[in-house]
Amino acid sequence: MQIRRLCEVQVCGQEFSKETIVRIREVIDHDPEISRGALSRKVCEWLQWRTKKGQLKQVNCRVALLKLQQRGEIELPAVKAFPGGRAKRSRRVERKPQKRWKGKLEQLGPIRLIAIGSADRQAAGTWNQMMNQHHYLGAGPLCGAQMRYLIDSENYGYLGGLSFSAPAWRLESRDQWIGWDDRARRQNLNRVVANSRFLIVPQVSAPNLASHVLGMAVARIRADWMERYGEDLVLIETFVDRQRYNGTCYRAANWIEVGETKGRGRQDQNNRQEVPVKKVLLYALDKETRAVLCRCEGAATTAKAPMPEAKPEDWTEEEFGRAQLGDERLNQRLQTMARDFYANPQAQIPEACQSRAKTKAAYRFLGNPNTAMNVVLEPHYQATIQRIAKEKVVLSAQDTTSLNYSAHPLTNGIGPIGSKKDGGAIGLIVHDTIALTLEGTPLGLLNVQCWARDKESFGKHHQRKDKPIEQKESFKWLSSYQAAAEAQRQCPDTMIVSVGDREADIYELFELALEDPKGPRLLVRAEQDRLLGDGQAHLWPFVEKQPVAGSYQLAVPRRYHRPARTAQMNVRFAQIHLNPPKTKTHLKPVTLWAVLAEEIDPPANVEAICWMLLTTCPVVNFQQAMERIHWYICRWCIEVYHRTLKSGCKIEERQLGSACRIETCLAIDMVVAWRIFHLTKLGRETPHVPCTVFFEESEWKALHAYITRNPTPPAEPPTLQTTMNWVATLGGYRGRKGDGYPGTQTLWKGLQHLDDLNEMWLFMAKNYAPQLLSPSVSRTPT
Repeated sequence: MQIRRLCEVQVCGQEFSKETIVRIREVIDHDPEISRGALSRKVCEWLQWRTKKGQLKQVNCRVALLKLQQRGEIELPAVKAFPGGRAKRSRRVERKPQKRWKGKLEQLGPIRLIAIGSADRQAAGTWNQMMNQHHYLGAGPLCGAQMRYLIDSENYGYLGGLSFSAPAWRLESRDQWIGWDDRARRQNLNRVVANSRFLIVPQVSAPNLASHVLGMAVARIRADWMERYGEDLVLIETFVDRQRYNGTCYRAANWIEVGETKGRGRQDQNNRQEVPVKKVLLYALDKETRAVLCRCEGAATTAKAPMPEAKPEDWTEEEFGRAQLGDERLNQRLQTMARDFYANPQAQIPEACQSRAKTKAAYRFLGNPNTAMNVVLEPHYQATIQRIAKEKVVLSAQDTTSLNYSAHPLTNGIGPIGSKKDGGAIGLIVHDTIALTLEGTPLGLLNVQCWARDKESFGKHHQRKDKPIEQKESFKWLSSYQAAAEAQRQCPDTMIVSVGDREADIYELFELALEDPKGPRLLVRAEQDRLLGDGQAHLWPFVEKQPVAGSYQLAVPRRYHRPARTAQMNVRFAQIHLNPPKTKTHLKPVTLWAVLAEEIDPPANVEAICWMLLTTCPVVNFQQAMERIHWYICRWCIEVYHRTLKSGCKIEERQLGSACRIETCLAIDMVVAWRIFHLTKLGRETPHVPCTVFFEESEWKALHAYITRNPTPPAEPPTLQTTMNWVATLGGYRGRKGDGYPGTQTLWKGLQHLDDLNEMWLFMAKNYAPQLLSPSVSRTPT
């Protein structure tokens, strides 16, 4: 009698308990004639082993049963012969030999990807024939779930094919890039897919064809995979045989190389390393791919910080060089548009682009479905996180503004932004988050949310208490905080503080900020006089009864008709306990610290300044209270940023026809506005550094010649502050004793003139004074 082992095992990502193995044995012993297909269906039903679309995973189960038999756990019934005799093979589709073709990509006409379904025998036969004839790996078999495509051209016919199938179970370079442990890999491997075949037939030669097809494929595989299998993909992997290919088309399509394989195939159980070593390339389909893949139940795993890369050549490459738009030409167009918008921030698109060809390309870019706002902004987010990692404390200020397009009422996709449903202002709502140093220097954007209000649901404010926070517009504050939390995970040595104004006084936001002790801190100006727990009465009377911890003087700037003044402020603070509102009993009580800054003896007919700040940071002395107040004062920088965006970049004057195009254009304008604001602050923080950290050689030399009326440039570049003053002078800055530093308004006006001066200086120098030229200097900020 054969003695069989009995143990709990994991096969094909599924746990097979002792009870399940015993149950499988009993079914086989009771019905020795049962087919393996029927047995796999029973096991899938026992284990509820289904796809996201509810289908039984019979193929996976058949493989798992075979592995259990190999391990000696079970003994499967014999394979039954097909009742109809030998199955007929699908008829191969013979195609006439294709002629050689060489030319430009545009001459091929429209190119499309044809998805091959399970019943498409003719298309499948064509795909198999091409792969067997031209691909060194042949047509297969492909592993696990799979999608196959034919590449079809209107003017030529079939250009080739590609396929996606199950990823490698373990892959060192990929797993290290993600930051995976075994638990996270087991739970999230189904969100990764492998590009297992890619073929352009050798008879066809067209520059950029391969990268163009790859861009089309990655743009649709996520939706196609979801439709067929119900799984939301976030990462694609592929392998390039380094002895055969260089992987140039993948890199041109924005795939990144993360390492090499070990020379072991999928079936290499004895570590013989008999297959060629291949390059490993990855393509992220989501802006938070690593964070998504590292989330798992029962473990707190976070994504690793971005890997260091080569130093960018200029600011546009630093902010947009890692964009994943599916086509390298789109990436280059994005950087070109950013340079043009920055050189002439107040100009409309035709004026900024300076040529009909560039203008037409810009409008095509804005209408491309692959250039959504979040995709365009993603590389800027990553550049911002890299700058955050260099600071000890960073403020993440968030606020809401509106974009008024009432002058263009025929724009598709916009909605009401005022208090009236009909006849009021229409446009878009923007909620953004900007990272700031303690000196107020903007490091970049962390999150941008843009939407149009639904006219039909307008005026239902009274129903707000019946909706969960996720269905309210106020959820924008929690989304912004979550973006700050992601930045905090990637920058563990930096303390990030999320700062919001009175609209952010939301109980769910307080609870979210206290969930993770390692997450960002929170500072919000109180709007509501909340009822406190532990018999502490209401918020305002309780804090006002606390003793005065100290006083300070606040410089209040001039505003409209009110002159500048100095306010004398008293400071109080206390620890408070809040219970959840009566309508939100499912929430937990929270403990916060309150800081009250109140003006004493304000001038006549002037409203006294009074700030009640709530924070998750402990406040136990006057110095800490003053630090929290300083954080809130820095929040005003986001108001200056919004003014720069609207008045400096004229985003509300864009006439693009639809909200989708406006959002894409807004993404570029927001980075340009940040760049102008950053330059303003940088000149105040580091006035004595050389101007070459921000300006090209031709730019500062053109400025010097224009301002000083001296065509001979100095031996050493001027300081950054001097050059900024020159630029501001072009925009109307006078530089008088009481004028202070130049602001964003004079700078953005001066930058428009600088571009014209630069073009004229370069033309004159190249044609009449080449001795003035020297190798260009990068203006990447340090």
